Amino acid sequence: MAQALFQSSFLACSDLSSNSSKGSDIFGSQLRSPEIELSQLRFLSCYKRNPTLRLKALMESPGLAQDTVDDKPKVTRMIKEVPDHFKELKHRFLSFKKDKYLSNLEHYNGLAEAQVPKFMVIACADSRVCPSSILGFQPGEAFVVRNVANLVPPHENGPTETNAALEFAVNSLEVENVLVVGHSCCGGIKALMSLEDEAISSSFIKNWVIAGKPARLQTKAVASDLNFDQQCRHCEKESINRSLMNLLTYPWIEERVIRGKLSIHGGYYDFTDCTFEKWTLDYKGSTMLSESSCSIKNREFWA
Repeated sequence: MAQALFQSSFLACSDLSSNSSKGSDIFGSQLRSPEIELSQLRFLSCYKRNPTLRLKALMESPGLAQDTVDDKPKVTRMIKEVPDHFKELKHRFLSFKKDKYLSNLEHYNGLAEAQVPKFMVIACADSRVCPSSILGFQPGEAFVVRNVANLVPPHENGPTETNAALEFAVNSLEVENVLVVGHSCCGGIKALMSLEDEAISSSFIKNWVIAGKPARLQTKAVASDLNFDQQCRHCEKESINRSLMNLLTYPWIEERVIRGKLSIHGGYYDFTDCTFEKWTLDYKGSTMLSESSCSIKNREFWA
């Protein structure tokens, strides 16, 4: 086989014709010969340049062909080892259908006709903070919108997906409670606390969290003696209260609050020790304070 390869190389590369008498020794015992080694290098160079020669060698060489074929199962095995995340999702869905949907078919058939949630929840997009998992909301119980840092921009900032969801939940679904849920170790709040005062940025994140600037300024004013992490923790709760106050800038929300048809609440989930704080906005008390202050009532700590 090796000799056939070598002979093929002479057909493709005429400059090796003078070394034909030495061809039979290339794979023999005279490998140390400088002349033979030079011929080998020339042969390999010619072999790489000549696709016809490579194809012929592949067709005539069981060894080379077998190596190529043997590589295929290895690639296949590597692909099979890649985790299939959707396989797990499929399993979870089928379990949900069997254990929950089919066993509560009447309830889900009712949800197919209409939804009547009691809660509108504004939570962070953080993967560790799922309000349905933490607070046990079942399908149909809470209308949920999630964004970076669980912020509610003031009415004057214009349309966002958050206030669009609020409008639908309050005016169409007529929810009785709006709950803003913040959490510990929030990356969005860290981004907010890291903003430069006059910096102009093309970052979507920074341009979003700037809506929480009043909370940042308030934190800097009252917690300047704390380290950065402690300031962030303070701002995590301060931003919730600022969002509660921002909710009142929407006329249709304030009107329902005044009539007693809607209550506004704040919540803080600390996943480092799995505790939850809940409080309610005191509308009358808040309107008597300055715009930067929020009066709360009914504070609870769940541990």
